[in-house]
Amino acid sequence: MLPFMCGRFVQIADPLTIRAGIMDLDIDEAAAAAFRPRYNVAPTQDILTVLNTPVPRLTLTRWGLIPSWARDPSMGGRMINARAETLSEKPSFREAYRKRRCLIFADAFYEWRKGEQAKTPYLIRMKSGEPFAMAGLWDRWQDRGTGREVLSSTIVTTGANPLVAPIHDRMPVILEPGDYALWLAPGRQDHAALASCLKPYPPEPMEAYEVSRLVNDPRSDSPACIRPA
Repeated sequence: MLPFMCGRFVQIADPLTIRAGIMDLDIDEAAAAAFRPRYNVAPTQDILTVLNTPVPRLTLTRWGLIPSWARDPSMGGRMINARAETLSEKPSFREAYRKRRCLIFADAFYEWRKGEQAKTPYLIRMKSGEPFAMAGLWDRWQDRGTGREVLSSTIVTTGANPLVAPIHDRMPVILEPGDYALWLAPGRQDHAALASCLKPYPPEPMEAYEVSRLVNDPRSDSPACIRPA
């Protein structure tokens, strides 16, 4: 059904909420105007993303990384996740990891637990209900024929913590607020310092519960998606 490690998430936190968590955040006015709560974000859709530009910039990116060297944007559909363990090795992610990191704020994410007959969707979030920042990478792709430019992004994943493990063996890298500045620092940074951020988030502040199979359909995008089944 969903071959990805993190294939759907919730993005309710608006630009002003995100700004409250990051100093000196530049907000793209068009992105802010286009914002609406999203309860079932799916690959290739536009998502709010904080880029590590000299002044961190909140804008929209297409979910699914399109490397600058890609021949066409279709490659992005297969690049919604990047494994933390191989970021510095994979050609598709290596340069972005070194220079183009980002934060993707979410209020929850979904994972599917395999069963004998079907997969059951679960929503995973903070018990407090507060949004959190997932580590991401971004890139800029340009259509050589038309000059059209596309900003795109991918979510970095790591091994599951004890809360998520019974549901799925992977989860997004959720960054501690104290790591935002390092992850958003422009340009190359110390590899060991960056790698230290790429670990499973502690399970104690988190919760998980079963939700409706509505989320299986990317056309479903309402508060019903996040209600307990």
